[in-house]
Amino acid sequence: MIRNISVIGSGTMGNGIAHTFAQHGFQVSLIDISENALNQALITIGKNLDRQVSKGTLTPEEKEHTLKNITPYTAFEEGVAMADLVVEAATENTELKLRIFKDLDTFAPESAILASNTSSISITQIAAVTKRGDKVIGMHFMNPVPVMKLVEVIRGYATSDETTQLVMSISAQLQKTPVEVNDYPGFVANRILMPMINEAIYTLYEGVAGVQEIDTVMKLGMAHPMGPLQLADFIGLDVCLAILKVLHDGFGNPKYAPCPLLVNMVTAGRKGVKTGEGFYQYTAGSKDIVVSDKFKKS
Repeated sequence: MIRNISVIGSGTMGNGIAHTFAQHGFQVSLIDISENALNQALITIGKNLDRQVSKGTLTPEEKEHTLKNITPYTAFEEGVAMADLVVEAATENTELKLRIFKDLDTFAPESAILASNTSSISITQIAAVTKRGDKVIGMHFMNPVPVMKLVEVIRGYATSDETTQLVMSISAQLQKTPVEVNDYPGFVANRILMPMINEAIYTLYEGVAGVQEIDTVMKLGMAHPMGPLQLADFIGLDVCLAILKVLHDGFGNPKYAPCPLLVNMVTAGRKGVKTGEGFYQYTAGSKDIVVSDKFKKS
C-alpha cells in the first residue's frame, strides 16, 4: 500500500506535486538541499490552498490537514527513508537526475517505486543507474500540478506491469487522468508541443508576424487557452530549449533543431516568467501581459 511519498525538489513542480499528494491524504516528505527553498515552497503551497478555499473547492480544515501532511527535509537520506513512492522533480538536467537516482537506489527502501517527473529525459537511461529497473517509471505532471488533470505515465524498457498499474492507480487517486506512454524522446506531450512552440519562435524570428499576432492566431484560430509564445514563457525558455535538445539528439532529425532566437534568449538570461522577461515582460503583482521591448514594433 502506498502511503508515504517523498518528493525531491521544492520548486514549481515539486511543491505542486507535494501539495497534490498531501491534499489527497498521503504523507509527504518534501526534500530540498536549500532550507530557504523549502520555506518558500511551503508559503507557496499555503497561498495556493488559500486560493482553493476562497473558490470554495476546499474547506479551511482541509487546508490545515493538507499542510500537516507535508514534512520538509534538507537531509536526503532521512527524507526518503520511509518512502513507498519517490517522485523526483529536480531540474531538467540528465547528469543531475542520474546522480539522484543512484542515491535513491542506495537510500530508499528496496520496495519503493522511483518515479521521475522528467518531461523528456529517458526513463530507461535513468533506470539503468539503479538495481531496480522494474520499479523505475515516469510520472510527468503538468503545470500547475494542483489544477491540471493529466499525468503522463512513462514506461521504461524494464518497468514492470505491476509498477505501471500501481502508478496509474495512484494517479487516479489524485483525481488525475493517467495516460500510459512508452519511453521515447519527449514522450507524447512534449514531442508534439515543443515543435509547435519552436515553430512559433521561428515564425517570429523570420518576421512573419509579431508576438501578440502569433499568439492571437493560435488562441482564436485553434482555441488554445494560451498562445505558444506566452506558454513558452510560462514553461521557461530554458526548459523548452533543454527539451528540444533532447528531441534533436534523440531522433537526429533537423526538424527538432532549436530556433537560434530561442538559443540567444536563453543565453542572454531571458527565460520567461521566472526571470521577468521572455517574449513578454512580467511585473510582480501585475496580471497585465506586455510584449517585451525587444519585440515591440517601432
